[in-house]
Amino acid sequence: MAVYDREEQERVEDLKAWWTRWGNVVSWVAIGVAVVIVGVQGWRYWQSSRAEAASALYFAISQAGRAGDAAKAKDAMATLADQYGSTSYAPRGALLYAKQLWSAGDKAGAKAQLQWVIDRASDDDLKQVARYRLAEALLDEKNVEEALKVLDAKHADAYAGLYADLRGDALAAAGRNDEARAAYQVALAKLDAKTAYRNFVQVKLDSLGGAITTDAAPATAATAAGVATPPAKSPAATPAPAAPAKKP
Repeated sequence: MAVYDREEQERVEDLKAWWTRWGNVVSWVAIGVAVVIVGVQGWRYWQSSRAEAASALYFAISQAGRAGDAAKAKDAMATLADQYGSTSYAPRGALLYAKQLWSAGDKAGAKAQLQWVIDRASDDDLKQVARYRLAEALLDEKNVEEALKVLDAKHADAYAGLYADLRGDALAAAGRNDEARAAYQVALAKLDAKTAYRNFVQVKLDSLGGAITTDAAPATAATAAGVATPPAKSPAATPAPAAPAKKP
């Protein structure tokens, strides 16, 4: 029994010595871990609260649009952009609000909202939708060159068909019919063969004389695809989306 007590006492003394040497370190590590856990949980709660508030504001914009309450929609969008601009709801709200402004005849306001999405959204799809709608708005105002510049922006292949189609519209409006035909051909190649929208593009191509089949076709197609060729420079027709609304 005495031997056992002595061994036990030695273990206790060793433990005391170890704690004297490492106790502070262990305590600080434990405190640090606790702080991290609390911080992570707090961050998640904060993010969740922001998302809920942003969602409510997006819903308010939608409801105000249906009710025709322009003032309420404006206030909700201003708060959403100022206080929750980093959330995914802000650019979606801006796209929705832009459509409402356009319908109300405030074209400048609509374009400003679309530009905000282009400048601030972290979602590339939302940026590409905003660019497409901004190009539509510019083309509606007969600002062909600016519309073509917007369409020059890099976009995913899923958006190539619609971008090329709108580019064709812009080029046709500028009287650059061969380039427009080439752009429409790019659109037809990129759009789903089963979609009815493709038939609409085909009608526009046919109205300009149909597909380009001459030896000049490759150079014209390159121009429609965004390759600069003198003397005229026309924007890129790259990759295609699910059809967005025809007005912002």
